[in-house]
Amino acid sequence: MNGNLLEIRDLHISFQLESGLLDVVRGVSFRVPHGKTVALVGESGSGKSVLAQSIMGILPKSARITRGDILFDDNSKGGRLVNIAEMPRDGRAIRQIRGSSISIIFQEPMTSLSPVHTVGDQVGEMLQLHRKLTPAQAETEVADMLRLAGFPDPQRAMQAYPFELSGGLRQRAMIAMALICRPSLLIADEPTTALDVTIQAQILKLMTDLQREFGMAMLMITHDLGVVANIADEVVVLYHGEVMESGGIRDIFERPKHPYLMALLRAVPRFGMGPDERLVPIREIKSEIGGVFAPRGDQRPSALGQWATQPLLDVHNISKTFYIRQGGWFGGGRSALRAVDDVSFKLRRGECLGLVGESGCGKTTLSKIVMRALAPDDGTITFHDGEGPVDVLKLSGQALTEFRRRIQFVFQDPFSSLNPRMTVFDIVTEPLVIHEIGTPAEQAEIARELMRLVGLGTQHLNRYPHSFSGGQRQRIGIARALALRPDILICDEPVSALDVSIQAQVLNLLKDLQAKLGLTYIFISHNLAVVDYIADRIMVMCAGRMVEMAPAERLFRYPTHPYTKALLAAVPDPSLEHRLDFDKLMEGKASIPAAWPKPFTIDETHRPGLVEIASGHWVRAGIDVREIAA
Repeated sequence: MNGNLLEIRDLHISFQLESGLLDVVRGVSFRVPHGKTVALVGESGSGKSVLAQSIMGILPKSARITRGDILFDDNSKGGRLVNIAEMPRDGRAIRQIRGSSISIIFQEPMTSLSPVHTVGDQVGEMLQLHRKLTPAQAETEVADMLRLAGFPDPQRAMQAYPFELSGGLRQRAMIAMALICRPSLLIADEPTTALDVTIQAQILKLMTDLQREFGMAMLMITHDLGVVANIADEVVVLYHGEVMESGGIRDIFERPKHPYLMALLRAVPRFGMGPDERLVPIREIKSEIGGVFAPRGDQRPSALGQWATQPLLDVHNISKTFYIRQGGWFGGGRSALRAVDDVSFKLRRGECLGLVGESGCGKTTLSKIVMRALAPDDGTITFHDGEGPVDVLKLSGQALTEFRRRIQFVFQDPFSSLNPRMTVFDIVTEPLVIHEIGTPAEQAEIARELMRLVGLGTQHLNRYPHSFSGGQRQRIGIARALALRPDILICDEPVSALDVSIQAQVLNLLKDLQAKLGLTYIFISHNLAVVDYIADRIMVMCAGRMVEMAPAERLFRYPTHPYTKALLAAVPDPSLEHRLDFDKLMEGKASIPAAWPKPFTIDETHRPGLVEIASGHWVRAGIDVREIAA
């Protein structure tokens, strides 16, 4: 094996469908050396996860290996060279390897963990299957593994259920389960895709630390080239089940040869892009505008002149508290959760305001308050529609209905936000029907224009959401949001679940629609590189509070608040020159206001306000921080 732990040789995998065989992996060959990290890169549908399943011996019943070898050399556990491709899927030999010598971490921990078993039981199950230990020995091993995985209180974690843990802790539990038997090879299938950037950086650091400690090899499956640049030794690029290019990390990033790999690199948002520089998706979207959706002209601040100083929306001192009922045998009280705490901002006509922060920081709650889906406890929202100010929180009846036509929402998950029983035609015309706009013939014409607007053909109108790709479904969601010709579009993580090439398509489409339709955006994301590409100004939120706001170019050049710095330090850059600095993440305390250094500390005795350190640059601090910023 020449120092390789795993070798894939000319592997072919097919699925048996009613229409015949579908080849999903065609002649793939690559290696995983002992103790090294190999990244398997490609878009959704390229065959990455099918390869992982074949290595684990867990391919679906409809799939079969038609040719090739999966050679595994596990000398570290006293094993021998075996060909996994030839092993019966339910045989004893593959069961001895699975979990003990080769383990896997899946993308979504909540669907991979049992909701009715404790974390301790699930992590300990591997020991029961592969090692002869007493219950006391197993409990000690599990506690030690949870401690290594970063649980602050392993004994308490052993008694917890998955739903009681945050997303980051659930992923740590998955890592502990995968590594409890000290495997030689860890397969990580998109292990950080669903996580915030700060949590993602912590998980990546944990995985690399444990890899060094256990001396194991790792096969990282991802479409995020920023992650690849930070942890991989070698890279294999897949497209439609075939290897397009493979090599060392420096060859891949500094000397890419294949057009597909070069296209992937051009599609990734990165810091420092020029104002007129565009992402280059692998497949460009052709958007056609006309008829009902005739261009309003460029509404961006740079093109508006005096109108740029007039806010379209004025949000002032908004607060929202949720009360959580605590049950028990003798009744229970209520605990208060301050989701939004005294947030103020002005949204200018034609701009894109980026709203950045981790999950749970209050971004989505604030956006729902703005569009009157939730009522705040305090504060005011004023909408300037050109005919005088409108107090949004006092609207009711027909006036509220009219306001809701002016502000629309694009959701994070296009699949769950589109009704699977409705055709695309019904989905995009539903807002028109609800608001009684146009005759059926006029609604049909608007639907056809919306399809052309988002780069889809009119022939797609009679299809259902399940027959579209993720990027196409998101474009259908955008078309539905544009049906009422809104002034403001709230985009809640609209590209976080998409491949980088599809992400580039949607981001470019949103920028084009903003300029041509005169739209104003509130763009919510936890990825600062994405926000940097599309936003004019950026507002950073943490624990329900706005901690920093500035024009995009200034925020990235002069970040001042420690939480903003932690977010920037946690974004994996697809470059070997800007590796992640794990030390700047404050060891997981970046999102704990009481752990921030003075003068930024927020606790029971410190309640700092906002300080303007430069024109339009606001920071929440207890003193004037101009000297710190300088």
